[in-house]
Amino acid sequence: MDKKRFMVVSGFLGAGKTTTMVALTEYINSIGKHAAIIANDLGANYIIDAEYSSRQNVEVTPIGGDCICYIPDTLIERINRLNKEPKDIVMSDIPGCGIGALDHVYGNLDKNHKDEFTLAPFTVIADPERLRMIMPEQADINLPEELKFLLDAQLREADCIVLNKTDLMSEEEVARYVKFLQEACPGIPVFPISAKEKTGLEALADYVLTAESRVNITDIGYGGPEFISAEKKMSWFNRNVFITSKDGIEFDGNQLVDDVIDEIRDGLIANKRNVPHLKTFAVGKENDYGKASLIGVDYDIIHDQELKENTSKLQLVINARAVCESDLLLDIVDEAFEVIAEKYNVKVKLFFNECFGMMDEGR
Repeated sequence: MDKKRFMVVSGFLGAGKTTTMVALTEYINSIGKHAAIIANDLGANYIIDAEYSSRQNVEVTPIGGDCICYIPDTLIERINRLNKEPKDIVMSDIPGCGIGALDHVYGNLDKNHKDEFTLAPFTVIADPERLRMIMPEQADINLPEELKFLLDAQLREADCIVLNKTDLMSEEEVARYVKFLQEACPGIPVFPISAKEKTGLEALADYVLTAESRVNITDIGYGGPEFISAEKKMSWFNRNVFITSKDGIEFDGNQLVDDVIDEIRDGLIANKRNVPHLKTFAVGKENDYGKASLIGVDYDIIHDQELKENTSKLQLVINARAVCESDLLLDIVDEAFEVIAEKYNVKVKLFFNECFGMMDEGR
């Protein structure tokens, strides 16, 4: 029986895990091989990464409601499902700042399913802006000190590191970041790419299609006091709403989404909180869609795809991972939608909502 090649893609919030997986899958498919994606999220429904990926001409299946670290049977079933038509590789992300997948996922597959799976290099996507927290400048980017633990732990798990967003960097900056990563993670290959511009993918694709993970499981403090302290700072938020114009007049969906994001941003700033990653996915007329994101209250909104037409009806999904208590985060988002409803003269119908802290009782 031929083994199935599987790869986990880890990385900090907003590093571009989904964009990298889509770009890498598209490239692999373009050279006559076949790749597919599993989009994993702790939210129970409406996973933006799965919705967006499925519109990029790649094969994707979602796993929601839990991390692949803790549902091995579901993960194996999805890998096998995607391999009904044989794939050269199936890749999956892990939610948010997730660490521990090297042990929980690769360790389990290596120990109990060695004859079924070839484990491709455990791949960590690095965001140059967030790396500044642990580089010599020790930059303050308005995230709690506790989150440095998560970033450092992710790099320690890596079989290879992908320095993403090189389109935003000079050649000198790329060289400096690569040098830092090589010194911080000796012996680990570093691949500078731009997933957005689809550059640097050839060497990365060749590596993940041919190399294998060391499955070098070491103690990174998972479940320890530093891990718990970092996770206590974070909350998840997922909401799906349907927005309709009260008077039938079409509105600019792109501007409405930007205003929702800015209202949430203002609420977080007023409460001295932050959002390392907020994503929105909006669908207007005839599957006209837009995707926007925010990687912190101090950053500009990123538009991966904009709506092409004004509309009188809009489905909007928001996924967020915030440095904010869950109750406060829920209040901030509710207030944002109240402002938007009045400003645009629209009705906002709630279809799905969840907001929880990782340490909330009953989670």
